[in-house]
Amino acid sequence: MKKYKVGIVGAGGVSELHFVGYKDHPERIEIVALCDPNVETLNARADKYGVPQRFTDLQDFIQNSGVDVAVVCTPTSIRKQVIFPLIEAGLPVFVEKPFSDTLAEAVEITEKAKKHGVAVSVNQNFRRHFPFELVKGKVAEGLIGSVTSIIFTNLFFRQDQGWRLKQERHALSVMGIHWFDGFRQILGSEAVSVVCQTRSSAAIDCLGETDATVQVVYENNAVATYVQSFSSAFGKGELIVIGETGTIAGGHNSVSLYRKGERSPEATWDNSVSREVATYEGLNQLLVSLETGEEAPNSAQDNLKTVTVLDAAYVSAKEQRIVLLNQGVASGR
Repeated sequence: MKKYKVGIVGAGGVSELHFVGYKDHPERIEIVALCDPNVETLNARADKYGVPQRFTDLQDFIQNSGVDVAVVCTPTSIRKQVIFPLIEAGLPVFVEKPFSDTLAEAVEITEKAKKHGVAVSVNQNFRRHFPFELVKGKVAEGLIGSVTSIIFTNLFFRQDQGWRLKQERHALSVMGIHWFDGFRQILGSEAVSVVCQTRSSAAIDCLGETDATVQVVYENNAVATYVQSFSSAFGKGELIVIGETGTIAGGHNSVSLYRKGERSPEATWDNSVSREVATYEGLNQLLVSLETGEEAPNSAQDNLKTVTVLDAAYVSAKEQRIVLLNQGVASGR
C-alpha cells in the first residue's frame, strides 16, 4: 500500500481522534504538518505527537507542507473557508462530521469538489464505533425480516465549551448527524419526510438546542423515532430495530436478537470498535478511493443524504411543519 503524507488543519480536541487513530498505521500514514492560528494550541498538540511542520496560516500550509491529504478538524462555522482553498489546491480532504451544519453549504462544498475533481470524505466514525454496520449486516441477512421501525434514545448530560456554545445548531448537529447516518446504513433507504421538535434547557450553557425529538419516514416505509438530550441527569443509549420476524436491540458495545415469545436473546454480538480506530478506517476509505478511482462509501456526495435529514430536522423545528424531501431538497407541504 502507498504511504501518504497527511496534514491536519485544526488542533482542537477532535484532532486527538486522528492522532491516536493514525499512530498504529505508520506504513500507511505519516502526519507531517499541523495548522492552527492559535500558536499555543498548535505547539502543544504538535509537541505531544511529534509533528515537525507547524503552520498558523492556511495558505502557507497549502504551499509549503508538501502533504498528500488534508484532514480538517476545524469548527463547522468555518468549514467552507477552510475546505475551499484545499480543494482549489487539489488536495483530497478528510473532514470531521458534519462537514457542514447546513444543506446549502454542504452542497456548495460537494459541487466545488466535483468541479475540481477532488475527493472529499467525511468522518462518520460512528458507522463502526456504534454497531450500525453490524446491525446493517444482520438485517441484510434477513434475520429479522423487513424492518418496520427504529426506536433510538440517546440521553446524557453534556456541557460543551468554546465555539460550540455560540452555534444555533447544537445537539442534533453534534450527535444527531451520527444517528441519522446510522439509520440510513441499517435501512439501506433514504428519508422522504422529517418532523422535529427541539428545546433548549437552562441546565446547559449554550445558544442552540439541547433536546430534540425527531421522526423520519423512509422510502421503504420504515419509521425512525429518535430522542436526544444533552440535559438529562439519567444516561441512556439504546437502539431498537423492529422487524417482522424479530427485533435487534442494544447499545454501543453489543446488540442482541430477540424472537417473539422468548425472554432471552437468541444471539448476541459484541461491538468494540473505538472512535479512533473507526476514524483511521474512514481516512483509509478515502485513500483507497484515491488508489482505485472508485467513490468512497463515506464521500461527501454520500454524506449529503445525511446532512439533508439533519437540515430538514432543523427546518421542521423552526417552521413547525413536516418537511418533505425530494431528491435531497427540503420542500413544504
